[in-house]
Amino acid sequence: MKKIYANATEALDGVLTDGMMIAAGGFGLCGIPELLLEAIKESGTQDLTFASNNAGVDDFGIGILLQTKQVKKMISSYVGENAEFMRQYLAGELELEFNPQGTLAERMRAGGAGIPGFYTKTGVGTVIAEGKEHKDFDGETYIMEEGIFADLAIVKAWKADDTGNLIFRKTARNFNVPAATCGKICIAEVEEIVPRGSLDPDAIHLPGIYVHRIIQGDHEKRIEQRTTRKKEDA
Repeated sequence: MKKIYANATEALDGVLTDGMMIAAGGFGLCGIPELLLEAIKESGTQDLTFASNNAGVDDFGIGILLQTKQVKKMISSYVGENAEFMRQYLAGELELEFNPQGTLAERMRAGGAGIPGFYTKTGVGTVIAEGKEHKDFDGETYIMEEGIFADLAIVKAWKADDTGNLIFRKTARNFNVPAATCGKICIAEVEEIVPRGSLDPDAIHLPGIYVHRIIQGDHEKRIEQRTTRKKEDA
């Protein structure tokens, strides 16, 4: 089975459809599948639902798809760095399903494990709990959250072999692993594809069984908020 593709456009060929749900890895701008997001923008696919921790910034990450109005709904836990995200939501142009960060990660992980729903205390007594099933366990109230089953997962990794085994670099692992597992199809963009057998099995973060297509590319690795000391203070 061929897993390595020449570029993001080729890897997405035959996969994208209007109205689909996409689970995207990354946290802020760390570990986001920037090449695949750019290719989705160029495809013109519409009415997309994204399950992602956030939407990047205005001109990078999922933010570029907000600019082109290709996103119908966001399932997210943080929107603070994207002014266009906020503007569209307040104007009623974008649906938003807020999730506590841990709940969102668990919803993705649950979907990847075939679990349709689970109970959590997080969000009880807040607007997050509105309309959701409540159940008491040992005198404590929990709400039910549903697993996320995405049509497509897009993730960014550090290294891959030709079978799709992935290694993520440090904090870039973040949402990438649970996002990858919950998609019917998972496409990974990586910095380097290495020969089969060269990855230490104990160091693999995501087994290749979850990964269907791989591309290698150059990445910008933009810094979201650059904070430095003045020279005289260094």
